Amino acid sequence: MEAQQQGFQDFLIDTSGKVRSLEGRYNLLRDRVLLINNNMVGEYKKVLAEMKLMNDELKEVKKEVFNTKETMKHLISELERTARKEDFKLLEKYINLWNPMHFVSEADVLKIVEQALRDQKKS
Repeated sequence: MEAQQQGFQDFLIDTSGKVRSLEGRYNLLRDRVLLINNNMVGEYKKVLAEMKLMNDELKEVKKEVFNTKETMKHLISELERTARKEDFKLLEKYINLWNPMHFVSEADVLKIVEQALRDQKKS
């Protein structure tokens, strides 16, 4: 019976050692999982912060694009109301035809008439 007791004690010691070894591995794995979990939470927060920053930048870019489009629309509408080259050519043609450099003022006409009257009286 003593041999059985000795065998049983050896079995208990062996089993107890295995259990302690398994507990050690379990504790090590638990610590690693907690560390990984903490790292993941930290990375998650960092990713969320970066995403928020990117969303804010995207909103700003969209706002700038919208403002640029509105400015371009305004410029296009202003350009549509300006005179074209053909319009200037037509105006140039009429100005050259009328030749406003030969126009006289009312005072000039009065002087010419007075001069003509004086010349007629002299003759």
